Amino acid sequence: MKLTQPILPLLFGLGISLAPVTLQLIAQRSWAQTENVQEEAQRLLEQVPQLIEQARQQNGQYQYQKAIETLEQALALARQMKSRELEAPILHEIGLNYNKLGQTRRALEFYNQALSISREVGSAIGEGITLNSIGSVYHKLEQPQRVLEFYNQALPILREVGNRSQEAATLYNIGSVYHKLEQPQRVLEFYNQALPILREVGNRSQEAFTLHNIGGVYRELGQHQRALEFYNQALPILREVGDRSEEAKTLNSIGVAYNNLGQPQQALQFYNQALLIHRELDDRSEEAETLNSIGIVYRKLGQFQQALQFYNQALLIHRELDDRSEEAKTLNSIGIVYNNLGQPQQALQFYNQALLIHRELDDRSEEAETLNSIGIVYRKLGQFQQALQFYNQAWLIFREIADRSGEAWTITNIGVVYDRLGQPQQAIQFYNQALSIHREVSNRSGEATTIINLGSAYLNLGKLQQALQFYNQALPIFREVNNRSKEAITLSNIGAVYRKLGQPQQSLQFYNQALLIFQEIGDSLGKVTTLNNIGTVYLSLKQPQRALQFYNQALPIIQEVGVRFGEAVTLSNIGVVYNNLGQPQRALQFYNQALLISREIGDRSQEALTLSNIGAVYQDTNQPDKAIDNFEESVKITLEMRQSLKREHREKFLKNNQGTATALINLLIDQNKIERAFEWVNLATTFELADYTRLINADTKVTNPQAQQAINQWNQKNQELESLRQQLEDNFSEEKSRQIRELETKVNQQAEDITKKYPEVAELFETTPEDTAKLKASIPAGMVVIQPVLLTNITNVPNNIAIFILAKDKPTTVKKVPIEPAQFNNLIIEYRQKLQDRKATGYRTTGGELYNLLIRPIEDQIQTLSPKQIAIIATDKLRYIPFETLYDRKTKQFLIEKQYPINYFTRLSINSLQNLGAEDSVPQPKPVLGLGNPIPDRNQPYYLSGAEAEVQSLPKIIPGSEAYIGDEATLERFKREALRFRFLHLATHGCFEKDGCCLGEEDECEGVRQLDMPANTLLFADQNFDIANAALLGLQNTELITLSACQTALREDSNGEEIAGIAYLFERAGAKSVMASLWNAEDDTTKDIMVQFYENLKQGMSKGEALRQAKLSQVERHPFFWSPFILIGDAR
Repeated sequence: MKLTQPILPLLFGLGISLAPVTLQLIAQRSWAQTENVQEEAQRLLEQVPQLIEQARQQNGQYQYQKAIETLEQALALARQMKSRELEAPILHEIGLNYNKLGQTRRALEFYNQALSISREVGSAIGEGITLNSIGSVYHKLEQPQRVLEFYNQALPILREVGNRSQEAATLYNIGSVYHKLEQPQRVLEFYNQALPILREVGNRSQEAFTLHNIGGVYRELGQHQRALEFYNQALPILREVGDRSEEAKTLNSIGVAYNNLGQPQQALQFYNQALLIHRELDDRSEEAETLNSIGIVYRKLGQFQQALQFYNQALLIHRELDDRSEEAKTLNSIGIVYNNLGQPQQALQFYNQALLIHRELDDRSEEAETLNSIGIVYRKLGQFQQALQFYNQAWLIFREIADRSGEAWTITNIGVVYDRLGQPQQAIQFYNQALSIHREVSNRSGEATTIINLGSAYLNLGKLQQALQFYNQALPIFREVNNRSKEAITLSNIGAVYRKLGQPQQSLQFYNQALLIFQEIGDSLGKVTTLNNIGTVYLSLKQPQRALQFYNQALPIIQEVGVRFGEAVTLSNIGVVYNNLGQPQRALQFYNQALLISREIGDRSQEALTLSNIGAVYQDTNQPDKAIDNFEESVKITLEMRQSLKREHREKFLKNNQGTATALINLLIDQNKIERAFEWVNLATTFELADYTRLINADTKVTNPQAQQAINQWNQKNQELESLRQQLEDNFSEEKSRQIRELETKVNQQAEDITKKYPEVAELFETTPEDTAKLKASIPAGMVVIQPVLLTNITNVPNNIAIFILAKDKPTTVKKVPIEPAQFNNLIIEYRQKLQDRKATGYRTTGGELYNLLIRPIEDQIQTLSPKQIAIIATDKLRYIPFETLYDRKTKQFLIEKQYPINYFTRLSINSLQNLGAEDSVPQPKPVLGLGNPIPDRNQPYYLSGAEAEVQSLPKIIPGSEAYIGDEATLERFKREALRFRFLHLATHGCFEKDGCCLGEEDECEGVRQLDMPANTLLFADQNFDIANAALLGLQNTELITLSACQTALREDSNGEEIAGIAYLFERAGAKSVMASLWNAEDDTTKDIMVQFYENLKQGMSKGEALRQAKLSQVERHPFFWSPFILIGDAR
């Protein structure tokens, strides 16, 4: 916690007053002897106080070393007199001066001598005062627990001797320690004990100072009205005692309270009074502080040029006084203004100056504040990864220095980034952490602000009622603490919810309440924002002229304020109105003005949005080429913004910004620019798993030196791995095989780590135009590739599925099929459920509906191309349906019955197509490594007799094959033997349900909490294998890996990523193709299909045809039995 004003000095009134000391003399021998002793004693007695007074004067002139020398003379005299009573306070005074010199060890040495003597001579007051002084040294050493130890020893002693002034000082000092420990309620407890004593002893100055600092604690708690009450009690006392300096400081604090209460005009009144006094007293430091405070008011009012004037005046004074700490704080404030003005580069320039000074001074707290400010700039620039980097640095510092409040605000900032990244669930987690801390430290204002952020996250999730609940929680808190500005913001947010709920009149009601408050407190920026919001409501009410009135009110205000970002938004909104009014040229005029500003201030997000709006105007005015140019430029900016993101954030970011890409693809198709449309379909997505071969010699493709070094290190390891593989091919040995397995794991894990860590490396794996060209070039003769793409849920874009068709040496074609998105989604889920349920009926009807949407529109093209193989590139929930089951109700055939073997492609499948030579395209039976039924106990319900039988059949079908079942089907064996085989077969259980799997019968598993398998694992005899580690396997020699008897569960919140994920992981490990199951396959049927599959391979069929024929042998049965297995990757 921080106070605007300095807290009460730790040792007010603790100086020892040395009145003349009466000495008891030794028994008198004679009159003459007695007279001489008394004269000498009197001389010494007079000399000691003179020396002490001289030392105090030297102390007051900051001549601490000279003061020590003078006190040492006094100490020598006291010792000559053998006066322990006099020696103790002199030792105390020496310690005091050493403490002022910063020589804390020496200070403690003298204080401890003084303490020992005070106890020896029974001086309770001396003991109490010295304990306090020792406490002050530990305060300087930042050892608060030791401080409390000594203050708490001093307090009862001072009470016992009845020294009320010193008691009050000690109580206050204990409160100050709790302030350092960020325990505000304990601070208030001790300050409030000190206050009545100060009143009792008539110490009006210290009473006022204590009142002021109690106000400071309430300010830190966000209770600004309570703070104001105490400041207003302190102010008349300070005027009464004539303390002009403290009066000015208190006036400044009152200004701070009014500013925090959202009452900027009152704040300015008090700041200006304080400023006059500081100038009258020529207190340059406090003058600069108040200038800074005035700058804050004008900044909050959105009057940024005036704010800069006051900040620059303050900056000059801080530099004149060589006050580096305050100079840095003012530089930070100037940075905030430039950030608000939409000038991020200037903001960063000032923040970086401030950061250097904070680090130079080792001011950790202010360093963290500035790191937060830098993070905000990068967040506004859309460079979210950099923002998180700076926020995390700030968070670490706040934790180190135990600043809970700073920690809470930083956590909130991190939450905002995740919200902007389209990950509101993660944002909510951070907001809840921040909320707990604000409540822990009793910061009501911070609590309410975080509740608003929670509301915004739920708003982004589309959970409008929950958002409303949070906003309604925040509103009474802001009213309770009388924060008018935040009250208005909350009212505006409530208005936004009602607008989204389709209740425009209620929305306007709340927006107008907010507008009145912003006008009342003179907040120009808040006023402009609300005017824009009101205009948007009228636009939704089809009242464009009314909308224009409000936008036109906002425009001159924002231009006067100089917030370029706000000006661009308002101009863009005016453009929207003119477009709705059927005045496209006027719309373009305003959009182009907005575009210039967005480019000038480097606001890439707003630039992309404006380009999209311009593209929409050109599309509406039948200028498709110009529309396409603007849409493409907009999407390119979005993809450039993606470059700065770590891998984990990319997909959500693109989904959050997919509207323009969808509009572009739709328009390109309409304009018969099919190749470009297909290219953008693939460019405007992000990779799911990385193709690590792209790291080979990729160091020149990135600019980050650390990323370059990481790539170089990976290449060295990868070259070592390739060398070992070559040696193994020449001369197989168990030892080399083991070395390869270990090194493959390290190489792949290293690649995974650097892909996650460096955005520049993640960018290497994104789809490029060259990748699209490679896909087309790699398609084998006789294969047709079909890629359905959903173009849905985008305003002003008709809901369609675009079905792209690719074939070797043929132009890409596409067919758009209108759909209703919700109905289509429900149809997919319903069909999947029917396929999974062996007792379900009506699957032909549902499959027929999907056939009519996905296949019938392109039937003619397929028949014309007469393919030998169809490959499907499925995305989203389409991954959950086996296309071969789609049913043609005209011919009464499943698609699989139409002579087309079907396989599925992922992006990595291109590699297997490219890497296979001509000889590989000729089917050849190859030995199989089979592992199956790792549970040998026939009494177990999850014993797989069929899986065991299918594995045992492999050596009989294909000579050279090896089969391992039961206890021999271990993961270790699989890893060891896999390098020797081109075909791998795992007939075991797999679990892909998020909560894990029970492997018993249905009735046994119902309600079971104890699971047999964790999520995303395969079962081996020795252990469960985490599928995520499949990518670390070395399967470069593997032509096919079959995952038999696996199951995958469809979850309500799933979009099909698990299916692609399994295939990707094994493909990335090197496998050319993967056979996997879409749901829990029936054991005996699986055995029959698998045995037939390998028999077909032996007969010379391709993998695709072999699987098709194996399925056809069961086609008369429910698709549950024969359709779950799909072939992913190369089908030859």
